Amino acid sequence: MTDLTTLLEVGGPIAALGGGAAYTRAKHPGIYWSAVGLPMSTARLLSSYGSVMEACGLTVTPSRLRVLAVKATTRGEIRPVPPRRGIIRPTTTGLRLRLRLAPGQEPADVAASAERLRHAWGVHAVYVTTVKPGVVDLRLVGYDVLREVRMPRKAVGGSLQVPVALREDATPFVRDYRVVPHGLSLGATLSGKSMYLRHLVAGLAPQPVALVGIDCKRGVELAPFAPRLSALATDPEQAADLLPVLIEEMEDRYDLIKARQRIAPGTPNEEITSDIWGLPEQERPVPVVLFVDEVAELFLVATKKEEERRDEMVTQLIRLAQLGRAAGIYLEVCGQRFGAELGKGATMLRAQLTGRVCHRVNDEASAKMALGDIAPEAVSAACAIPAERPGLAVAGDTSGGWSRIRTPYLSLSDAAETCRASAHMVPDLPALKPFRPSVPVQPVESPAAPVVHPRPITG
Repeated sequence: MTDLTTLLEVGGPIAALGGGAAYTRAKHPGIYWSAVGLPMSTARLLSSYGSVMEACGLTVTPSRLRVLAVKATTRGEIRPVPPRRGIIRPTTTGLRLRLRLAPGQEPADVAASAERLRHAWGVHAVYVTTVKPGVVDLRLVGYDVLREVRMPRKAVGGSLQVPVALREDATPFVRDYRVVPHGLSLGATLSGKSMYLRHLVAGLAPQPVALVGIDCKRGVELAPFAPRLSALATDPEQAADLLPVLIEEMEDRYDLIKARQRIAPGTPNEEITSDIWGLPEQERPVPVVLFVDEVAELFLVATKKEEERRDEMVTQLIRLAQLGRAAGIYLEVCGQRFGAELGKGATMLRAQLTGRVCHRVNDEASAKMALGDIAPEAVSAACAIPAERPGLAVAGDTSGGWSRIRTPYLSLSDAAETCRASAHMVPDLPALKPFRPSVPVQPVESPAAPVVHPRPITG
């Protein structure tokens, strides 16, 4: 009886400790990683580094000089040489270490063994990045960082840069318009596409940039950001009037570049390789970012007259995508589907949109529209996005690289408040003033009138 009582007294705290660890791992993986996962994975890595590298085929035969040195000093067993390991650097989401590859190895050899390294060291994923010839960086992620997105504290964007999501390797996904001027974001209903757009607008609002919107859903997506928008079109008719103004603004900026750099006035715009960033700061026009939500609404027509208007708008969008970058005009196009079935010019416009972000889609054909022409192997990853993870997407570019990302939650009221607080940043562009959305005046609550009680009648 005494032994049973002692066993219960000892087993109770152990069971409670195990249950607490399991709960923390499920509900607070970051805390569990820092307290338990980090020391355990570090111990596994240090104790098994050589044997794991050898099992993964990442070792080479030692040089003759090394063989002679071992025989002359220790006379021990001569083992294959693994890549030289650098200092292990712990992070809030995993581990980082740098490897100097042995002669005859290449980064692809390490990348091919990433899954084996993940299981050997007990981490969620392993990612390999080339630092310079012969040196790679291993990023070990301890848990699924996309389950509950927390952006890194150092994810601060610069000019025309917005840290809009988190990659699966725990690094921020930054939408940089200077590097990738035009982008396409596809996604089905409730896939997180609107959240992605919301982050872009809120991230650009405090920056010196003109924000222009085309939202053919009567403005339900972009109207809450009206205080910060320089122009807003809420139907195809208004969009047909707005796009020629942007084309004229682009041509005026080309004339400014020609005048400043003394280029002949008759030189075609296509032959000008400079851009507004080469102008002095005091003469440089403000950049313009055009958001097009539900781009398919611009392509849908019912009459012959609407078809002519559609062709004009598509031509103008293609011109902005081809020539707008040098003039500081950038496009962010969003929709549920975007392909040749929309009509003439759709494929040509899509080819100009370098950055691609594909959220959950309803069919494989939609994923191929977004990623099939730049990263075919990413199509299957986009089709595997579950419905219970809104905001999860696959991002790719024309370099062929791609990665999974997820946008953190941002409420519409917080994004709208950011735009209201940045309303003073709206630049002065006379050509866009007729399209400036009207901002309703917020009612000011007057202080309640004091209640005056009648004085009692005395005497």
